[in-house]
Amino acid sequence: MSQALPTEMTAIKISQPGDPEVLIPTIIPVPLPKTGEVLVKVEAAGINRPDIMQRRGNYPPPKGAPDTPGLEIAGTIVKISDDIVNWKVGDKVCALVAGGGYAEYCIAPELQCLPIPKSLTIEEAAALPETFFTVWDNVFTRGKLKPGETILIHGGSSGIGTTAIQLASVMGANVITTAGSKKKCEACINLGAIAAINYREFDFVEEVDNITKEKGVDIILDIVGGNYVARNLRSLSNKGRLIQIAVQSGSKAEIPVHIIMTKQITFTGSTLRPRSVEEKALIKEQLHDKAWPLIEAGKIKPIIYRCFPLKDAVNAHALMDSGEHIGKIVLTV
Repeated sequence: MSQALPTEMTAIKISQPGDPEVLIPTIIPVPLPKTGEVLVKVEAAGINRPDIMQRRGNYPPPKGAPDTPGLEIAGTIVKISDDIVNWKVGDKVCALVAGGGYAEYCIAPELQCLPIPKSLTIEEAAALPETFFTVWDNVFTRGKLKPGETILIHGGSSGIGTTAIQLASVMGANVITTAGSKKKCEACINLGAIAAINYREFDFVEEVDNITKEKGVDIILDIVGGNYVARNLRSLSNKGRLIQIAVQSGSKAEIPVHIIMTKQITFTGSTLRPRSVEEKALIKEQLHDKAWPLIEAGKIKPIIYRCFPLKDAVNAHALMDSGEHIGKIVLTV
């Protein structure tokens, strides 16, 4: 079952690695779904840090993925492959994709599609997949965060941070965050953090010691890398877990291995985009079972800072580059 579709669409292409101005609206063919895929008429697409890295030439798409940026979308299914049984044309979905989201139409694996929670707008739904998949897999599956434990979330005002604060706190954990301004720290507290450290004014290692009475935190979710790695290890408790999901300050670090040994620390990390559809489907099922009811109940929701039209992707990326935002930036189609 399908409906008449245009043969061409507008998509945002990266003309060459560089600043936001390299994002160019381009007319390209509308893609067609293959086995296990659906075609979504995109109504909104979330912007994420990997999109910025791809624009700068530092994060090429996986083999077989579209070179159009965009890792999460929300919209209406307009065409399905013959083997699809769980979705039909006309269904509203949000989806995690490996690329292609900055466009009027986007292919999504059916196993990475989720129903749009009734309590959310289409823009809010588009801001769910990338951050919720990432946070759930790393904090709860990999990090095994338990009620009563304490987690330090770096970059608490980011899309990842605002998602992690809400999920961790609603699951019964104590949340400490870092952020770069008083306004951002206040936003983190309002989302459920028990403490927010302005890293421009205070040493987070000393502050964590004070807050935890020198016990340290059970888990650290880090997007910084670089010289934060050694400092993170000092801030962990005995048998603490350090989870690396980005390296915004660099991938090289001097690691005091003796701290890992004496504290029996687990140091792990992951990336989401290169994983198989089957791996991502497992995360999707956990989200649908555990997180989606919380969203439906209004206990957590994505924080939208600003929306831009698709053709204004340049200014959307410029805002992301500025670091002024709190929460997610979304493109609307």
